[in-house]
Amino acid sequence: MRVAILPGDGIGPEIIAQATKVLRTLGLPLELETAPVGGAGYEAAGDPLPAKTLALAKEADAILFGAVGDARYDKLERAKRPEQAILGLRKALGLFANLRPARVHAELAAASALKPEVEAGLDILIVRELTGDIYFGEPKGVRDAGGEREGFDTMRYRESEIGRIARVAFEAARKRARRVCSVDKANVLETSQLWREVVSAEAAKYPDIELSHMYVDNCAMQLVRNPKQFDVIVTGNLFGDILSDEASMLTGSIGMLPSAALNESGKGLYEPIHGSAPDIAGRGVANPLATILSAAMMLRYSLRTPQAAERIEGAVARVLQDGLRTADIYTAGMRKVGTEQMGDAVVAAL
Repeated sequence: MRVAILPGDGIGPEIIAQATKVLRTLGLPLELETAPVGGAGYEAAGDPLPAKTLALAKEADAILFGAVGDARYDKLERAKRPEQAILGLRKALGLFANLRPARVHAELAAASALKPEVEAGLDILIVRELTGDIYFGEPKGVRDAGGEREGFDTMRYRESEIGRIARVAFEAARKRARRVCSVDKANVLETSQLWREVVSAEAAKYPDIELSHMYVDNCAMQLVRNPKQFDVIVTGNLFGDILSDEASMLTGSIGMLPSAALNESGKGLYEPIHGSAPDIAGRGVANPLATILSAAMMLRYSLRTPQAAERIEGAVARVLQDGLRTADIYTAGMRKVGTEQMGDAVVAAL
């Protein structure tokens, strides 16, 4: 099983090193090949997504991605900035379905900003459409409008794009509590009205799944008021970007959440949902658990080895039970450890 390892920038190389260490411990027939991406890609080849890196990603069975971005590249033209690498990979590989689980480990309940009774036992999955919506709609740009500049973007979705992400959500719900909440802004947006119509039509093919609809502003409120009412949330690119980051804080730290971006064949790119955090890069304090759990998702969804995924998830749970914490999830009475120590602990638990 061939895996493209793309560490990227900032803390990316540090957290990826721990995830690959865990993968090698499993004894699986994995071929891990590393390539530069993001700012590292620009430094190596003058492009955030070098041709060789893209070729490797296309040939591999799955991609394990670290993080990209650094303020020192902000003055580059947009096409050369590190963040364009992830957008380029999504487009080239057709990665349209983003799966972002938000699960509260019992040992980390105190780290959440919510009351324990509100978030204890939380386990939701946000399914975000990843290749359409206002991020990719055309036309977009900045133009002159009566003597002043005007920025404009276009929000758009096709029926086929909405239908396929809805099916991903319904199929995911069949493996969970069989409930899907579709989130939109149909009271204002034409795009959302079409979204609601198409999702409702797809739901008719899944009579075993309970479908509900919710406006995005209400969903944002409900996620902090009563998050356990949700099982699977399906929504568009813009709303999903915002809601999934909000949901991450229900768990206590953005450093705990993995994600998957899948195409129609099941090939995927797996990454922690946090950024490159250049302010702590090289200090050995970053939390590698989201990346390690992303590797577990990769084993489950793209490499079809669910037992290996369960082993990793079980090892992470045991490490947390033993009281080990990186700085972002540390509470009094626990044992504070660094990036490499946390990776070593997961390996030992395996």
